[in-house]
Amino acid sequence: MPELRQRLVDAARRMASEGLNKGTSGNLSVRAEENGISGYLITPTGISCDTLSSSDIVFMALHGVFGETPENGRKPSSEWRFHRDIYARRPEARAVLHAHSPFATALACLRRNIPPFHYMIARFGGDSVLCANYATFGTQALSDAALDALKDRTACLLANHGQLVFGQSPEHALALGVELETLCEQYWRACQLGEPTLLSAEEMRVILEKFSHYGQQSSQCSVCPPRSC
Repeated sequence: MPELRQRLVDAARRMASEGLNKGTSGNLSVRAEENGISGYLITPTGISCDTLSSSDIVFMALHGVFGETPENGRKPSSEWRFHRDIYARRPEARAVLHAHSPFATALACLRRNIPPFHYMIARFGGDSVLCANYATFGTQALSDAALDALKDRTACLLANHGQLVFGQSPEHALALGVELETLCEQYWRACQLGEPTLLSAEEMRVILEKFSHYGQQSSQCSVCPPRSC
């Protein structure tokens, strides 16, 4: 558990260096078990990644709601609800990242889905990345909207808010967050020149099939835990 907490801290710090977050915005979690209780570790609210330490990380039970202050006295991210609900509804999710990255947030403020302008959209499981309906931050309504937009996908935008992705480890979730932000920037720039030409539904079906085994290697990645790459 201490190693997992530190990996979460390291990945959270990289969110800032990768340009996904500034200050105390954004959050990151990883599925975990503590004292026989299934749950997840999550970054605390109101603490900058620059000063974050493993002792600040909060453990949350998967079943139940936040009430009592954890033993370390830290409160979890205000967005703990969609972290909890993703883990409960999507067993393949091992880590969840939320960020207010510039280009993803700009498109989210326009409440735009990201269409298949580039084949790498399939990286997130569908032929588009959907923008969830708007709801106030930190609410169950926002979690419900996010889960709807994540159906058959591993990423979505949150209207007037930012981006949300899940992966197989903190490192993997971070990589997906960076990739989504890159695609959002590319789509934004393409739209400045005109209407991007979209790939057909048939081509996206071909791409999605190729992505079902894209990047698989026979040896285990040295950075990620089993089933994390």
